[in-house]
Amino acid sequence: MNQPLMLTAAQKAGPKVTLAIGAVILLVLLAMPLLSLLPASNGLQVSAYTLTLVGKILCYAIVALALDLVWGYAGLLSLGHGLFFALGGYAMGMYLMRQAAGDGLPAFMTFLSWSELPWYWVGTEHFLWALCLVVLAPGLLALVFGFFAFRSRIKGVYFSIMTQALTFAGMLLFFRNETGFGGNNGFTNFRSILGFDITSQGTRAVLFLLTVALLLVSLWLGFRLARSKFGRVLTALRDAENRLMFCGYDPRGFKLFVWVLSAVLCGLAGALYVPQVGIINPSEMSPTNSIEAAVWVALGGRGTLIGPLLGAGVVNGMKSWFTVAFPEYWLFFLGALFIIVTLYLPKGVIGLLKKRSEQ
Repeated sequence: MNQPLMLTAAQKAGPKVTLAIGAVILLVLLAMPLLSLLPASNGLQVSAYTLTLVGKILCYAIVALALDLVWGYAGLLSLGHGLFFALGGYAMGMYLMRQAAGDGLPAFMTFLSWSELPWYWVGTEHFLWALCLVVLAPGLLALVFGFFAFRSRIKGVYFSIMTQALTFAGMLLFFRNETGFGGNNGFTNFRSILGFDITSQGTRAVLFLLTVALLLVSLWLGFRLARSKFGRVLTALRDAENRLMFCGYDPRGFKLFVWVLSAVLCGLAGALYVPQVGIINPSEMSPTNSIEAAVWVALGGRGTLIGPLLGAGVVNGMKSWFTVAFPEYWLFFLGALFIIVTLYLPKGVIGLLKKRSEQ
């Protein structure tokens, strides 16, 4: 009699423990920007480096969550989400470069002897238009690509290869100086955003809080979708697409919606990443970055939403330490981690914790 009662108590305590841990993490994240405003002499002060590093990891966590929506629920392994992330970053970077240049041309255009702005730079001095570009650039690209890919019923490894080719093509395009995006140097030397000094502690704190807010909204939206009828159709699509079609559902619309939504979330994450880190260049579109995002989701546990956040935090935290302590071994560590997860943790860390709690 005692074992079922203990098992029931453990199952009831599980969600409460998870919520408690999440509340503690949220309180820490909310306290960090406030602690960064303290004077440097105060022992509780959070340095600008730490705040920037955590803010960058939070942006990556949003990308991991966005990838989990398409891979964990719809079964679409994308190896091109780095492109959507970078497009959002470039859209915000265009605004920041215009703010730094004032009435003149951005510094890299002056260096290349450009006489006027390209047509696609028109209006980028306005913050609202920059926000529109943050959403439209990755969203429209995802819409066009997804429409033709899903109409052609491309899936599996072929879909992954096509997304990887797409981000690689984007990287090569942005590396060219004549495209008007700064070539291999990209955008940097930002000065202000909405009239505020971008390097000031107050501005950094606000950007950090906005990143936390976007992460919470993305997580809430993901849970709402996952628990709705739409989410159940997505999981059915992932597990048995042909059976779903026999039931009268057209999978193309479901795939396209979650694909575009995922791309927009990546673009918004990129837009918050750029002013915090202070640079955006074509290396963000590297296929390696998109593969890393897949590692975050696989490590944490795809199809769980919480797991990818954990995976992004662990991998990027380890990466920050490894690249300082053992920079030449980082890629070996990443490859070994992916192999270990594939062989021994097929459901990720969250799946392992659930299995142990059931036992």
